[in-house]
Amino acid sequence: MPPEGETESQTTPPPASPSPQSQLPPEAQGETNGGPLGCCLGTMVGMLLSLSVALFGRFYADPLASVLHSSLSTTIRVVMFVVALLAVIICGYFGWKIGKRLYREYEEPRVRQRKRKRRR
Repeated sequence: MPPEGETESQTTPPPASPSPQSQLPPEAQGETNGGPLGCCLGTMVGMLLSLSVALFGRFYADPLASVLHSSLSTTIRVVMFVVALLAVIICGYFGWKIGKRLYREYEEPRVRQRKRKRRR
């Protein structure tokens, strides 16, 4: 119970100023490292790696057609989709790990206060 003459509002401390993290939009809150950037870069690498299947299929079309005995374009598309899915997951994971290590958030540099020159 508060002492006489004081109310509840006088005994509670004033609310703290909102943190800069809470002032950000919801999608910007959370981790402040390079994990998302690394994941994005890894995903792009995975997508580019899936193009190697199409190039491989183009260069070796005749031998592959005799081995597969089916429509080569359909087979290449299915394999390309599977490779793209696996490459995006694997490269995205490793990109996240590399991004967290390489793209760290550093403290802001300290700026020295300059003394004002007096005008005469």
